Amino acid sequence: MFLIKNIKLLTINKDVFTFMIALYFILRDIIMPVFIIIIIGFLLQKRMNMNLQTLARINIYILVPAFIFVKLYNTTFSATMFSNVVFFLIIYIFFLSILAISISKLFRFGKRKKATFINSIIFYNSGNYGVPVNDLVFKGDALAMSIQVIVLTFQNMLVFSYGIFSLDSINSGKLKALIGYFKMPVLYAMVFGIIFNVFEVPIPEFLWTSANYLSDAMIALALMTLGAQVAQLKFKSGLSSLYFSVTIRLFIGPLIALGIIFLLPVNNITGQALFIASSMPTSVNSAVIAQEYNNYPDLAAQAVLFSTIFSAITVSCVIFVSKMIF
Repeated sequence: MFLIKNIKLLTINKDVFTFMIALYFILRDIIMPVFIIIIIGFLLQKRMNMNLQTLARINIYILVPAFIFVKLYNTTFSATMFSNVVFFLIIYIFFLSILAISISKLFRFGKRKKATFINSIIFYNSGNYGVPVNDLVFKGDALAMSIQVIVLTFQNMLVFSYGIFSLDSINSGKLKALIGYFKMPVLYAMVFGIIFNVFEVPIPEFLWTSANYLSDAMIALALMTLGAQVAQLKFKSGLSSLYFSVTIRLFIGPLIALGIIFLLPVNNITGQALFIASSMPTSVNSAVIAQEYNNYPDLAAQAVLFSTIFSAITVSCVIFVSKMIF
């Protein structure tokens, strides 16, 4: 009996040690680099008083299109895996949207606040946070990274289609917002990225080099823009919408994702990658578009900031649980 108790105790201690190691590596390799760039943006804004609208537009009209095109052009994936991941994402976003809309109606959010609140829940950081986490967990596994790229592409498509439409239609009307979306370069970056990938269209070296330079700049400028937004924030107490946003994004979202994954015919790596991807904090781009359309940018920036801070713990827990389940 004494031996059995000691074995159980050793197992528990080993699990706790594994969790602490995972937490340490995520804090060191993922959270710290992200927050260093956010702090740089914060300090630059305090010292130079940068134009946030200009920063947001550089992201939306130049850097994000380049980033999406490069990622789509480089990605390799099978039709079956692609369809399973996209099906999961559609169902997942559907349930998150229903939950966000229900809370918005329950607390009687106005149209403007409702749009930003929903965006803070359904848009998550699958790029500069999700990609490094995936690489750390799966040690560069090609299948796992392909899944993450699909998630990243889907999220970017959603942000720069529905996300922009939901904010722009409040001020300009649905028809003008729809017409405005077709003027967005990100749409054509998606289309040409997929077409050039499928038909293996060669790209001249000088153009490809330029596209990669712009793509590499996207994450840094997006995070600095967030830091600049944080520098201008007026933090409010009793901001219930923020509490709901962070709770759903970090706690309820992964649970919903896990339930959907169990119902899908996916292998362990796919299930684990999707589960971990669903636990990411609110997307920086949700704050960028909120700033561009001046639609509760403070709420959007705070959702990104606080969900990113608390995700150091929640993402570590999801990674730990995923290794036990899958």
